[in-house]
Amino acid sequence: MDKLKAMSAFVRIVEAGSITAAADAMEVSQPSMVRLLAALESELGVRLINRTTRRMALTDEGREYVERCRLVLSAVDETEASLRARRAEPRGRLRVTSSVTFGRSLLAPLVVEFMIAHPQLRVELVLLDRVIDLVEEGIDVGVRLAQLPDSTLVAVPVGETRRMVLGAPALVRSHRVSDVAALRTAPCVSFSGLVGTNDWPMVVNGKSVRVPVHTVFTTNQIDAALLACLRGLGYAQFFDYQAQEYLCAGKLKPVLAENWPSPTPIQVVYPQARLVSANVRSFVDFVRPRLHRALSGTGK
Repeated sequence: MDKLKAMSAFVRIVEAGSITAAADAMEVSQPSMVRLLAALESELGVRLINRTTRRMALTDEGREYVERCRLVLSAVDETEASLRARRAEPRGRLRVTSSVTFGRSLLAPLVVEFMIAHPQLRVELVLLDRVIDLVEEGIDVGVRLAQLPDSTLVAVPVGETRRMVLGAPALVRSHRVSDVAALRTAPCVSFSGLVGTNDWPMVVNGKSVRVPVHTVFTTNQIDAALLACLRGLGYAQFFDYQAQEYLCAGKLKPVLAENWPSPTPIQVVYPQARLVSANVRSFVDFVRPRLHRALSGTGK
């Protein structure tokens, strides 16, 4: 017996109100429908429908089973639709968002690569250093650097990043900081899009704390904060991917590594939906392994 076919026939009988009407809807003969129902009842060992020549009525077992059948059949339909969506060619519009620096350095190149592979797709990349509501803003996919414990978004982990305290080599030599207390007097540069302007998240004696810092320059633009730090204006706290280029070139030096905060997860997120669109599914499948590889090379 084809169990799914029998379950579908049973649901159709209940919804149509008669075996004859259900048989017509499924384009099978009435005897075939009767045999499917009988085989299902025999398999289960219970009667699902009490039938007479004039009427039919669900038994208690039938009422419970029809609801379970609907759930199973719905899940099968959604799974098949999801698999078909994976094969579908992305087309139309896709709106993607992330923070400015992450988008420019890591996400934008992948978006361009994805568009080259799918020429029928139009992408709008929205880069903002603030958290937005994806549904309200009409965003399909975003990249979030944070824990999302109670989020209504679907979150796909791709890696993690760390906040690092960095300084120009000349500053590290002339104004050495041996512990977090030294940040109270050492010149500091603060990027207001990442941390507080007058205190930074750090770890002291195994506990997460906010450490007061002596801020001499504050900006809401990461490029300006990096420039000030590179020129030796002060120590600064950046995510590893934001300063990786300058770390590798030796233009910035890490300090107080034992006091850096715990890693922050990076996740590709999208609104929950019963069926994820081909555009979203294809994009997430495309960027997930590539972002993971890119992020594996940061923070070393």
